[in-house]
Amino acid sequence: MTFADPQPAQLRQGSRFPASPSLTAANPGLDAFVALCGEAAWAARLADIGNRAQTGSLTGRAAQQRHALELALARISGRQALTRATSTERRLCAFAEEAVRLADSLPEGPRARLRDQILAGLTGEATLIPIFHLLRTAALLRESGFSIRFTGLAEGTPHDLLVERDGASAEVICETVSAEEGRPVHRGHWYALVDRITPGVQAWLAAHPGRYLLKMTLPEGISGPDDLARLHQQITGMLASERRQDAAAQAVLKLDPLMLAGTQAAGQTQASLSARLRAQFGPEAHLAITTDPGSGSVFVMAARAGRENEIASAVARRLGRMAEDRLSGHKPGIAAVFLEDLDRAEWRGLREQLELEGAVRRFLTTAPARRVVAVTCASRFEMFGAAPPDAAIEPALRFRNPAHPAAKLQALAPAILSSM
Repeated sequence: MTFADPQPAQLRQGSRFPASPSLTAANPGLDAFVALCGEAAWAARLADIGNRAQTGSLTGRAAQQRHALELALARISGRQALTRATSTERRLCAFAEEAVRLADSLPEGPRARLRDQILAGLTGEATLIPIFHLLRTAALLRESGFSIRFTGLAEGTPHDLLVERDGASAEVICETVSAEEGRPVHRGHWYALVDRITPGVQAWLAAHPGRYLLKMTLPEGISGPDDLARLHQQITGMLASERRQDAAAQAVLKLDPLMLAGTQAAGQTQASLSARLRAQFGPEAHLAITTDPGSGSVFVMAARAGRENEIASAVARRLGRMAEDRLSGHKPGIAAVFLEDLDRAEWRGLREQLELEGAVRRFLTTAPARRVVAVTCASRFEMFGAAPPDAAIEPALRFRNPAHPAAKLQALAPAILSSM
């Protein structure tokens, strides 16, 4: 069996935002959201996610995690499920109701534009996260006393929102950045490799009982299907020839006995083994474990790229493009960034090691940042209502540009930094 399950985030109790919808016998707001999506499109999306998530593969599990928002809404769409909704499900349902209210407030053309964006989020590998990020950002600013105009939808402006308070106004851009942009080895590619190679590893392990560790160094990472095919061929060829080492331009492989403190203990659980491996190889390593419960055999693959992840740098690069392409420069700009495809250890590390703060503050010294008065960063852990340390302790990830003239406007920057 191959496994790589994340642990569920602990939820913050008593969160003030967003207000939970009324989940009694029925939920008309959620029904209205499904109608906004289109019942056929919503049903097709859930069927597609269900088909991919039921494969029992890592890619299936990854699909389930990636589309957790849609699956959460689906779980509470039935009358019987409403009374059992978690605090996360209630939060997400509140955002869905906010989408309906926004649609009802828009004229026909902008309403169609909103629906097109929702439908785009229900297609392929896309998700509803960008729309919900926009709604969450607007709600947070509204709670701080700003009036909100969805000018991106209503007027087709490059920025998403125009916010005003006490005579001060700002343009707001909401952007979703995948952590994959900063990973030399994309997790999606790694999962595909593991799924592809697991049957062969299981057969090899049955013929070679024992406990093994295959260490993989990938100098250039994995860039696509061709790299996956070559790496799969290299690994299977090495195992078939019973070599212990193999070096190629794409990968350096070394097969050793698995010698990890505590892994031989009786009753060793999969979760315990995974935790020990993570401690041994660090947060950036890609790990996969194949076991044979009958014989107690274990085959571990641990891969690292030739360079470190650069997730924070990817955020800074995107900020530069956003500022130049989506802010007019005539008003102060606020960049609200949502980091996707992160696990809790990565998100916590980016914050605690100040990687994200350092990258954003360096961006704020560049020429494109002249249009930006503040940057905010969030992830699913904040949107889904996780408790610290999984989520940031507010207002941990709000950065003001002290060089921007509007940074001193009392009606603008302090409220932004204290609320978003």
